[in-house]
Amino acid sequence: MNLKDGEFIVSLNGVDHWVKIEGSENETPPLIMIHGGPGGNHYVFERTAGPLLAKARTVVYYEQRGSGRSQKPKSDRDYSINLLVKDFIELKKWLGMEKVDLLGYSFGGELALEISNAIPAEINQLILSAPSLIYSEIDKMVKITGFMSIANTSQSNDIKMLLQEKLDIGEVLTGIWELVGPETVDKLLFENQIIARKNRQLWEESNLINTGKMIEALQSNPVEVPLTKRLNEINHHTLILTGAFDRNTGLPIAKILHTNLKNSSLVVFNKSAHFPDLEETDKFVDVINDFLKA
Repeated sequence: MNLKDGEFIVSLNGVDHWVKIEGSENETPPLIMIHGGPGGNHYVFERTAGPLLAKARTVVYYEQRGSGRSQKPKSDRDYSINLLVKDFIELKKWLGMEKVDLLGYSFGGELALEISNAIPAEINQLILSAPSLIYSEIDKMVKITGFMSIANTSQSNDIKMLLQEKLDIGEVLTGIWELVGPETVDKLLFENQIIARKNRQLWEESNLINTGKMIEALQSNPVEVPLTKRLNEINHHTLILTGAFDRNTGLPIAKILHTNLKNSSLVVFNKSAHFPDLEETDKFVDVINDFLKA
């Protein structure tokens, strides 16, 4: 199809998905945005870094099943990496493009790698911003350590008590999320708290809520072969972006990916935490545009 700007509702594997195209006049290969969460949305990105990228690129947003403005599947169990990849394949068919570029942020970076591993011939280049590895122990450990580094005295004592209980690492992390409030979450995700407040204002303005259903289903239905054991199969030219202060996924995850991917480069944002697209927007856009031109 000839891509045209606008918002669309597209049925993918029986689930209506919200799709938005911007910058079609640039007539470049589509840069498809893959959001995080799991279960998040693009509302903030499409009002911040997204329009700047669309000045030079054809940008395609879509929100995953049960996320943002897309329809919930019939069952709360109808979430898996395999289903999310199948939805993407149907989206790409709808776009009618032979090859596309991917920009995934947070869990979206991990999903972008899964997509590239599943349909390598149909993906051109990859950009991973603050990517996760949700099934790995180290991903959970980074988050726990991150919370410990910014928690107040009371929260720190509560976390220490959790760590002393006979819980597995996932249960400890779940317990921490239940303990902390919005202010602590903002400190985890952002170095600049003024930008954190702007981000939270946009979250509230969107009226879009992460139900948690996707992460629950994904955690109970892990992939058969961990992504970490398949990274060396992914040959795409890949750009990894990470904030120096990212306490949510951060340098430990970025370096695992950089070490194991055959054709990757790593750029560190020295003033950012988990969202360099918000804390260093201009640099974020410039680095991506330079990478895609190469």
